[in-house]
Amino acid sequence: MVTIPELWLSIVLAAAIVWIASAIAWMVLPHHKSDFKELPDEKAAQEVLSKQALQPGQYNIPHMPSRDAMKEPGHRRKFDDGPVGFLTVLPSRVPPMGKSMFLSFIFFFVVSLMVAYVTGRTVSPGAEYMTIFRVAGSVSFLAYGFGSIPSSIWFGRPWSAVIKDLFDSLIYALLTAGAFAGFWPDA
Repeated sequence: MVTIPELWLSIVLAAAIVWIASAIAWMVLPHHKSDFKELPDEKAAQEVLSKQALQPGQYNIPHMPSRDAMKEPGHRRKFDDGPVGFLTVLPSRVPPMGKSMFLSFIFFFVVSLMVAYVTGRTVSPGAEYMTIFRVAGSVSFLAYGFGSIPSSIWFGRPWSAVIKDLFDSLIYALLTAGAFAGFWPDA
């Protein structure tokens, strides 16, 4: 068994490398540029939504207050007439990049911590590079990638966006696996 303190360098290194890779994936590479679409009349939509005085949160349209509401013909008609969708409302300001970047690093750090826990409990000190790489890579790929799949199943997120997330997750997993395998303690 390898303890988490023995893996501190791998944890911090993996989190930092993945944080940088994530920034490159979202800010430099072109593959996420098509994840969000512009509304046909953004100004009109903004005017209508601003009149609602929406607080930050998640909304759905049409809203179904209970399962029984789906039995009502008038409520079902709202779904048939459309639009049907989900809306996330943020505070009215430029999104705080510094805070989001910090929180994303914390996320990557926590995933690396969990990878260290699982890998440290299943792989012995001095194990072969590829053994460590496979375990750390598998755990990190699951952590980074598979959480986005339900957003397509339940909330209509385009599958193309989830596939791109899975591709990014594979890159993050390979980087994480390399950080752990490269700095694994000797026997």
